Amino acid sequence: QVQLMESGGGLVQPGGSLRLSCAASGRLFSVYAMGWHRQDPGQQRELVAAITKGGTTNYLEFVKGRLSISTDNSWNTVYLKMHSLKPEDTAVYYCHAAVYGQGYNWGQGTQVTVSS
Repeated sequence: QVQLMESGGGLVQPGGSLRLSCAASGRLFSVYAMGWHRQDPGQQRELVAAITKGGTTNYLEFVKGRLSISTDNSWNTVYLKMHSLKPEDTAVYYCHAAVYGQGYNWGQGTQVTVSS
């Protein structure tokens, strides 16, 4: 099992920036990728960005060029840097860890609100 704890969400004005962090602990040797989903009320959770241990990244088309995913060297923390934020980016952002044989482990989520 992998435990995940997100931080860094909040209220930001349109055009502003935020950096989300996700601290991972537990059986990290079993993780092969990490990333972020987001979910609006009444909507399905959608993948925003992901990164593999090999360094391959994948982004939702809508956020390309505005969001950047990265990890620290030990893969204890995954970051999502967001800039030029839009009201449409408002959602709860969930960190995930893709674990061999288990699928996704999830964090509890952090709210991002983009509003003037």
